[in-house]
Amino acid sequence: MALIDVVKCEVNDTEFVYKFPSDDLRLGTQLVVYPAQTAFFVKGGAVYDEFQSGTHTLKSENIPLLNKLINLPFGSKSPFKAEVWFINQISKLDIKWGTPSPIQLEDPRYSVIVPVRAFGQYGIRVKDPRKFLETLISNMTSFTSDKIEQYFKGKVLAQLSALISQKIAMENISILDINVHLVDMSEYTNEKLNATFNKYGIELIEFSYVSINVPQDDPSIIKLKEAKDLAARMKITGRDVYQMERSFDVMQAAAKNEGGGMMNIGAGLGAGIGVGAQMGGLFANTMNTNPATPPPMTPPVSYFLYLNNAQQGGFDFQTVANLIAQRQITPDTMAWKQGLPNWVKISELQEFTNHFGGQQMPPPMPNNI
Repeated sequence: MALIDVVKCEVNDTEFVYKFPSDDLRLGTQLVVYPAQTAFFVKGGAVYDEFQSGTHTLKSENIPLLNKLINLPFGSKSPFKAEVWFINQISKLDIKWGTPSPIQLEDPRYSVIVPVRAFGQYGIRVKDPRKFLETLISNMTSFTSDKIEQYFKGKVLAQLSALISQKIAMENISILDINVHLVDMSEYTNEKLNATFNKYGIELIEFSYVSINVPQDDPSIIKLKEAKDLAARMKITGRDVYQMERSFDVMQAAAKNEGGGMMNIGAGLGAGIGVGAQMGGLFANTMNTNPATPPPMTPPVSYFLYLNNAQQGGFDFQTVANLIAQRQITPDTMAWKQGLPNWVKISELQEFTNHFGGQQMPPPMPNNI
C-alpha cells in the first residue's frame, strides 16, 4: 500500500470521531488538524502523541511517545504504521429530550402527587478529547452525536425526576407555578448533570427545559388547584372568617333540604341549630381575637395632678402608679383626665382604686383648694 503524504479529517458537524482510513505513514508526512479538532496517534490500542490545530510535519522528535515504541531513525523518512484518530470538539447544541411517560412528583407546597411531563434540549462538546477517546470510543471508527444522544438519554431521564423534585422542594415551588422557574431550573439541572457527562470527557452545554406540562383534566391536578384556591382564600380572609363562610354554606344546604318529610326537616333544623351555635362562636372569635384583624390601638391616657399647690402633668399610667407606690400621691390627691367634667380624687378613678387598698396613708397636707 502506498505511503500517505497528507493526513487530515474533513467530516460533517455530527461526527465526533474519525479514524483515518490508512495506517501507512512515514516521517515527513503532513498532519493537518483543523480548528476544534485534536489528533492522536494510536498503536496497539494505546493512545500516544497528541496534536492540536495546525499543520504538522511528522518527525521523530514530535512523536516522542510513539517513537519510543517503534524507535525510528532520527532525520530519516522511514515508513511506520500507526492509527491516526481525530476528535471533533465542535459544539452540538440541538439535541432534543423529553420524558416518554409522565414522572410522578409531589407538590412540596400542597403535598399532592401529580404526573408531570417535561421537554427541552441541550448541547454537548468534547471537553477532554483523550478521556473521550479512552473511555467511550474503544475501537469504534465513527461516533456521531446521535450515538451520544442515545447513550446519555437514559442517564439524563433517570436523573431528571430526582433533580426536579430536589429543586422544587428546596425552593418550595408548586407544580402549578413551575414554568415561571424554568430558567433557574435549567441552570440547576445543567450543573448537576455535567458531573455525569464529564466522566467521559464531554461537557454539557445549555441544558434547558422548554416546558413542564401537567394534564389539566387529571384528578390530582384538579385536587391541587382546589388546594391552591383554598389556601388563597384563607390567606385573604383569614382562617376563622373562612370557617364561618363554610358554616353559612352548610346552613344554607340544610335549609334547602327538600323531599324528606318532617324527619328531614327536623334533621335540617337540628343541623342548623348546631351550625348556628358554631357560627356564633366563630363570629365572636373573629370579631374579638382574629389575629388577621387586630383591634385598633387605644391612644395613651394623660393624667393631670394637683401636687405641691400646682397643677402638674400629663403623666402616663405607669408614672402615676410609681408616684402612688412612693407615697407622693395620697388617695385624696386631686386628678383629672380627658373625659372627666371636673377634678376628682385619684382614688375615685377605677384604674387606681386597687393601688390604695390596705395602705395606711397619712392625711393630705392642708392646702387652699
